[in-house]
Amino acid sequence: MIQRYSREIMARLWSQANKYQTWLDVELAVVEAQYELQQIPQEAYLNIKAKAQFNEDRILEIEANVKHDVIAFLTNVGEYIGSDSRYLHLGLTSSDMIDTALGITLTQSVDLIIDDLNIFYNVLAKLALTHKYTLQIGRSHGIHAEPITFGYKLLNWLDEINRHKLRLNQLRDLVACGKISGAVGTYASVGTDLENLVCQKLDLKPMLVSTQIIARDIHAQYLQVLALIASSLEKFAIEIRHLQRTDVLEVEEPFSIGQKGSSAMPHKRNPITSENITGLARLVRSNSIAALENVALWHERDISHSSVERIILPDSSILIDYMLARFTKVCENLQVYPENMRKNMDVYGGVIYSQTILLKLVDKGLSREEAYKIVQGHAHEAWNKPYGDFKQNLLDDTNLHNYLTKAEIENCFNPQNFLKYIDTVFERFNL
Repeated sequence: MIQRYSREIMARLWSQANKYQTWLDVELAVVEAQYELQQIPQEAYLNIKAKAQFNEDRILEIEANVKHDVIAFLTNVGEYIGSDSRYLHLGLTSSDMIDTALGITLTQSVDLIIDDLNIFYNVLAKLALTHKYTLQIGRSHGIHAEPITFGYKLLNWLDEINRHKLRLNQLRDLVACGKISGAVGTYASVGTDLENLVCQKLDLKPMLVSTQIIARDIHAQYLQVLALIASSLEKFAIEIRHLQRTDVLEVEEPFSIGQKGSSAMPHKRNPITSENITGLARLVRSNSIAALENVALWHERDISHSSVERIILPDSSILIDYMLARFTKVCENLQVYPENMRKNMDVYGGVIYSQTILLKLVDKGLSREEAYKIVQGHAHEAWNKPYGDFKQNLLDDTNLHNYLTKAEIENCFNPQNFLKYIDTVFERFNL
């Protein structure tokens, strides 16, 4: 069972109120560090710590006049503090606060997404184990290939999720960074000791070097990882959409009591969640391109990235969180139809066993080219008829009996021949 409806948590994380609170957390960490470094009086530090707060409406009111969100924020906080507000933001530039606070938010966002992926992984792992031996046709180019199991298909998804978890853990270490280096990053107004102490208090790493901002390749990588996760979810969703087609119907999204699929056709049960995931993945990937465009800024900074990030960072973070929660729910309640899987395997009299026959004939001494011609002829003859029967074609071929007995032909059509390494691969996952 999914443990939380995380979209609400992620939305709060990226809310305006939390942004201001995180800004304040950074400013208070700076004040505390400056006091410990004996750069501001104790009385001022204690007063700021006791009185500092903000009011969203008041910030917006001030911003309407000054046209600068950070100044509006600091002015409002200063209204609560009084004269000691002269020690607030002392020596800092706006991006010291903004980018350090963003490092905190990105770190928390990554933690939530890792949590989402762990929940998703556990749901898929349970489904994979349940259908470890559930026979299903493997497809290439959308065409029947050879037997697999549905659980084996899901192992590929689990492997992909593991790679995303690895990327996210690496990403967490990357985004958990801060900078308190002043205008254009020279430390002239703050010194290097302050940055080290502030980042330590906020559980961040200080940048080795920064301009007036933290370099945007870091934030671009955050969006690229989210885009990769979105692309995997789309890949999984497309698989479900295909398998739910009427002429396939091997799996089906959950369809709740009272749900309706069409205003015109009462019989319809559509894969709407998987289609929704497909559409949202396009947005996340588009946002990742905008993040790449943010990397190249003028000289030590400009603010062309700022307006973009106000949209793409919260939107992509919330979307990925939502997509994972919603698709996990689909997989948790997925309807699986083993009988239809087996029925689809057997169309055209088992043409999917053509390679097994081919290899058996080669083993009997035929050249690969000669064996291929024989098997392909019988397979295509079955394929081109509404109720063609590949196995019967082989059994009816008297010339073929010079190489294969009836029992040998029959054995080639045993799907269990394809499952002999299923356990071995499953053991790699320690499920």
